[in-house]
Amino acid sequence: MTALLAEWTKFRTVRGWVVGMIVAALMVIGVGLLGHSKCGGVVVNGTTISDSGCSSPLGPGGEAVTDSFYFVRQPLGETGTITAQVTSMTGTAEPWSKAGIIVKASLTQGSAYAAMMVTGGHGVRMQWDFTQDLPGLAGTVSAASPRWLRLARSGQTLTGYDSADGTHWTRVGTVTLAGLPATAQAGLFAANPGTSAAASQSLTGGSSRGGITQSTATFDDVALAGDASGSWTGTDLNGPTPGDGYHQSGARFTLTGTGDIAPAVTDGTGVASAAQALIGTFAGLIAVIVVGASFITAEYRRGLIDVTLTAIPDRGRVLAAKAAVLGALTFTAGLPAAYVALLLGEWRLRSGGVFIAPVPVLTEVRLLAGTAALLALAAVLALAVGALTRRGAIAVTTVIVLIVVPYFFASPLAVLPASVGNWLLRVTPAAAFAIQQPYPKYSQVLAAYTPQNGYYPLAPWLGLAVLAAWTAVALALAGRST
Repeated sequence: MTALLAEWTKFRTVRGWVVGMIVAALMVIGVGLLGHSKCGGVVVNGTTISDSGCSSPLGPGGEAVTDSFYFVRQPLGETGTITAQVTSMTGTAEPWSKAGIIVKASLTQGSAYAAMMVTGGHGVRMQWDFTQDLPGLAGTVSAASPRWLRLARSGQTLTGYDSADGTHWTRVGTVTLAGLPATAQAGLFAANPGTSAAASQSLTGGSSRGGITQSTATFDDVALAGDASGSWTGTDLNGPTPGDGYHQSGARFTLTGTGDIAPAVTDGTGVASAAQALIGTFAGLIAVIVVGASFITAEYRRGLIDVTLTAIPDRGRVLAAKAAVLGALTFTAGLPAAYVALLLGEWRLRSGGVFIAPVPVLTEVRLLAGTAALLALAAVLALAVGALTRRGAIAVTTVIVLIVVPYFFASPLAVLPASVGNWLLRVTPAAAFAIQQPYPKYSQVLAAYTPQNGYYPLAPWLGLAVLAAWTAVALALAGRST
């Protein structure tokens, strides 16, 4: 306790360190306000975003989603079954092109659904509510290898089945769709997200997609049984799209559609990431590194370290006290700074017409606490390197090279091959920026899951743990040095 009190007293009585911490907090907030984005006429997973502003429907869980496909439907009550045989599908160069049967709460984009589908490269899948996915039969559909699909509804519960011969059925999954109305829409669909089209990534993370990619699927033996009524109606949830449509001949349907039914991802195509509001972390990081290094090197430079070690002869204890005080103060300054930066940064982006995909409350807490922890660990790493080198300039340069340089080479500048950049973001302290990844990677969505677009090779807390490990090793070495 004596050592902690002594280090706290030192810190608060040195104006430069206090001012440096305040400057770090202000930089986290201020730099995030400098950037300004405006939405353009781009296409996100088949959905055109207009010049007047970005938008995205929200799924049942509150996540941003893409919900655009061609739908041939009838009303279905609380009990019923839809069955169909899929004999062919084009557009299979896109692995997540899809066609199948679906029960959807309504025609409103983002409404709850469950679907059984064939895909271009992932066999039969059961998907529901955009983020959920289960595998069924493997292989690509063809006339020689058709797939039978079935969805059975009982109230809010839907069960999906598949079959290779129409006789022997296998249950793929059973799901409950909360709030599914008494009368839902059931039928056939076709979609193609078009990620096989050309996509060019710019240095700023922007991209543009090529022309529309469509899938055409043929369904035989289509049957809707149970509490069903009405006639088949074709609806293009993309809005009018040239080529989309269907043809019916008895129980045979041919559908052509584009778009996707999936989570929307922040791959540089118009949907912004909440982490963009925290870009000021880099400026604040440099400031806390300078403060952290000088917290120990100033004593060596002025010859005061001997006085400190005379009062507390245990070098490890002194270093631990410095680390505890510095880490706690940096975290305390960083947390409110990250909160204000997130609020003001998101406001700034929205004022430019940019849609920011929402995140759950716990994810937002992780973004804020993780950013503060990243700053705190970086400051303590600078302290440890300063204790080892005893030179402020060397310590600051070393830590910046370890944390900031790998990130910029692997992400905004993208001057390194992806494999090298991902390796750096796994093994260097720059891995800690993964804590600012706000959205998960979805296996059922092909996208540019790169650091430029806010996705990292390590899980968020694991990335932060890499920085923590570097800091712990540096502190251990510094504690043993003489």
